[in-house]
Amino acid sequence: MVEDETSAGTLLGGRLAYRQLRAGHRSGFEPVLMAAFCPARPGARVLELGTGAGAALLCLRARLGGITGIGVERHPALAGLAQANFTGNGFHDLAGLQADATRLPFASQTFQHVMANPPWFAPDGTHSPDSTRALAHHATAELLAGWIGEALRLLRDQGSLTLALPAASFAQAASLLRPACGGITLLPLWPRAGEAAKLILLRARKASRGPDVILPGLALHDEAGITAAAQAVLRDGAALDAT
Repeated sequence: MVEDETSAGTLLGGRLAYRQLRAGHRSGFEPVLMAAFCPARPGARVLELGTGAGAALLCLRARLGGITGIGVERHPALAGLAQANFTGNGFHDLAGLQADATRLPFASQTFQHVMANPPWFAPDGTHSPDSTRALAHHATAELLAGWIGEALRLLRDQGSLTLALPAASFAQAASLLRPACGGITLLPLWPRAGEAAKLILLRARKASRGPDVILPGLALHDEAGITAAAQAVLRDGAALDAT
């Protein structure tokens, strides 16, 4: 990875150094919020599918400490950048792996928690000429099923799967999680209070018989900018109902 190809920034209000590609896919709010919604505890082994430059695992590790994690990324430049970000922050218990998220070299029931923010633009939409952006954004017809299927194979019983998805994918994701999972919890992410959610966070427990829950949700913006509740997560590293 050539340093001139990346830009230097931070996460969690400056607590984490974070480099990402200057061109192509750029991290948004989703990985930080997804990490805040993951119910992992110290000592857990965590897998992230589609880690990009590693933002979600970095934020989870900063909040908890004491976890081990692997971030899987199909694009080799991003996988290398994720590893550099993990090492640069002193998180030697995190590792980046260049691999296809639907065919991973791990035994079944290896991880206690899995996170994923799959590509979600329609496969027949206009593709970016940049390969990293195209991989990060555009879903093939069966991609969500492949990611969820592999996540469930690798997840231990009673382990959690946390997803960041467009709201329109909620029903498809829920149907793919059944019957392996119960206790599906939905957290809507509203652009502003009173507006329809465009994105959701979804969490499920493998082999659980717990009830499904719809949480009150999180408004991201108000007339002053980012809401105080969103800032508590994005800047201060607070958890989002991660019980």
